[in-house]
Amino acid sequence: MRVLVVYGTTEGQTRKIAERIAARVGDLGHEATLLDASAAGPGDDPAAFDLAILAGSVHVGRYQAPLVDYARRHAAALNASASAFVSVSLSAAGDDPEDWAGLARCVEGFRHETGWRAPRLHHAAGAFRFTRYDFLKSWAMRYVAYRRGEHVQAGADREYTDWDALDAFVEETLAAAAPGA
Repeated sequence: MRVLVVYGTTEGQTRKIAERIAARVGDLGHEATLLDASAAGPGDDPAAFDLAILAGSVHVGRYQAPLVDYARRHAAALNASASAFVSVSLSAAGDDPEDWAGLARCVEGFRHETGWRAPRLHHAAGAFRFTRYDFLKSWAMRYVAYRRGEHVQAGADREYTDWDALDAFVEETLAAAAPGA
């Protein structure tokens, strides 16, 4: 099966997640093509693949503009074929009902904005990437961590992604997209 993995990233955690998805696809005997949405061109049509998995991270309630643009441009092809969406956020690391309601609103906003209705959705927890933040963002993210009851060390990254859950999602998505499934 030919699988397209398209991602939008800000600090790099979603790229790392997309790379893991592509690697898992390859480990399972399929062909994966990894594409940064900001570098997508006219030849990067999901209709040329058996499955498309898009991944983007939530920042201030929105996903990356290049990913939104890609999904909007290719909504018809994505809706007509096997596809899945991986939403990456720090909120997915917790169990606060308000955070999860906020994530649901973000995904629904993405669906409304793009017209793509991904039949499969996975929420992946992101990371604090202090090594990539400027001073103001580092301060703001330390405040976010403090409000969540997390103890973080300035200058040290902290990852929350559940790699086993992501692998399981990829396996289930491939099985659902297999011919005759």
